[in-house]
Amino acid sequence: MRINIYYGGRGLIEDPTLYVIGKLTEVLEELRVKVSRYNLYEEKNTIAMLPKTLKEADGIILATTVEWMGIGGYMQQFLDSCWLYADKEKLAKLYMMPVVTASTYGEREAQLTLIQAWEMLGGISYNGLSTYVDDHVEFETNTEYARLIEKKAEAYYRVINQRRGMLPASNIVLRQNLLKSSSIVLTPQESEQLSVYVSDDTYVKKQKEDIEELTQLYKDMLDGGENESGQEFIRNLKENFHPIEDFSASYSIEFTDTKKTLIVEIEDNHLKCYYGEKADADVIAKTKKDVMNKLVLGRITFQGAFMSGELTAKGNFKTLRTFDQVFQFNIL
Repeated sequence: MRINIYYGGRGLIEDPTLYVIGKLTEVLEELRVKVSRYNLYEEKNTIAMLPKTLKEADGIILATTVEWMGIGGYMQQFLDSCWLYADKEKLAKLYMMPVVTASTYGEREAQLTLIQAWEMLGGISYNGLSTYVDDHVEFETNTEYARLIEKKAEAYYRVINQRRGMLPASNIVLRQNLLKSSSIVLTPQESEQLSVYVSDDTYVKKQKEDIEELTQLYKDMLDGGENESGQEFIRNLKENFHPIEDFSASYSIEFTDTKKTLIVEIEDNHLKCYYGEKADADVIAKTKKDVMNKLVLGRITFQGAFMSGELTAKGNFKTLRTFDQVFQFNIL
């Protein structure tokens, strides 16, 4: 048997929820249950991938702490990910026991929220533990409380081991008739792969950059005229981009003869070029389009154009000089 524990608190040493799941783990392991624990605050950047960890589990424990209101953001994010990416056929056979401790009002409401959420997902819920804790030291040294927690762990083990059924709840009807996702229907494998993409910040950022670039491209096409040469500048900048480690800067280059402004944003190894406005750019320059043509053809440098007066600029002049290091154009 395997039980996964998903802890939604902040990992504070005085958090009584940690004591409760520790006691539950001790009892379950004595019963030869394999227990795996996932601290959501440590997995916050990859929570979207955690639903795949439900695959091999026979039951789970959702443990959280009410510090001021509700089940907390990490637990809510995990449940959202289960709704979007988990294998619903697997969830339908999966038992869940909630564990909630509170230093303020609301432990029973939080427990009910976890039960309702799990039933909405199609899983099987089991009444767990909820308690108000005023003094965590007194709570953790109380032998009667420890005995109650141990009994609950034993009862949960028997429920899973015997595959006990539960009486139906109205949440099942609500889920079947009202909570119908409008998203594309995906297989469990496709949902799992999508969760990997969602949790990958690099992938998401690249997708956003591509969308922005396409948006700007179509906008320029609708504007008409001079789009081809404008996109040529962007293409030349990207092809001759040589990133410098730990260098980030932004350039605003206005073409006085076309009234268009080329924005160049650099962040380490990432480059973004588009036409628009950026009043807070590190370097704000003005020049003519034919000067930019000579620049991308390697006939002049950015600093050389500034020194000759063909390009005017204001802002950080160290950043201005670095332009020629970041963009190294071949002479044509």
